[in-house]
Amino acid sequence: MIAAMGSNRVIGKDNDIPWHLPDDFKFFKDTTKSHYVIMGRKNWESLPAKLQPLPNRTNIVITRQADYKAPGAIIVPTLNAAMKIAKEAKEEEAFVIGGGEIYRMALETSNRIYLTEINEDFDGQVTFPEFDKTEWKETSRVHHGTDDQHEFEFDFVTYEKNLH
Repeated sequence: MIAAMGSNRVIGKDNDIPWHLPDDFKFFKDTTKSHYVIMGRKNWESLPAKLQPLPNRTNIVITRQADYKAPGAIIVPTLNAAMKIAKEAKEEEAFVIGGGEIYRMALETSNRIYLTEINEDFDGQVTFPEFDKTEWKETSRVHHGTDDQHEFEFDFVTYEKNLH
C-alpha cells in the first residue's frame, strides 16, 4: 500500500487531497512507476482527466458497477480479482493506492506500507485505517522539513508486516 495521511489519519476531503506536497507526489510517482496500481472507483474519479489512467503504470479499478467504464484501466469487482491479475502478470510489487475503503480491505493481505506521515491535522471525510503496530515493523523513516514548496513537515515511512 502507498498513502499519505495527516496526523489525524485524514487522506481525503471532497474527492481531493487536502494538501500540496510536490516531493510526496514525486515519491509516489517514482515508487509506483512501471508497477500495477490498484484503486477504488472513487479514487479513479478523483484523478485529473489528464492522469486517467496514471501514466507508466497498469491501472486496475475496483467497482461493483458491472458496466463501469474507465478507459485505459482494467475493471474488476474485488480486491482479490485485482491481486490475481497482478500476480498472473508476475508483478513484483503491486500498489494499493486508495481510497479509504480499499485500504481497509487490503490491510490484511498487504506486506508493506509506504506511508507519508504529515505532521498536521486536516479536515476531511476519508481516513487511512488504523493498523496494529505490533504486526508491523518500521523499516525506514526519512524526514522532510518545510520549505517554499512544502507548508508542512512530513516523514516518508516504510512499514513491513511481521511474518509470524
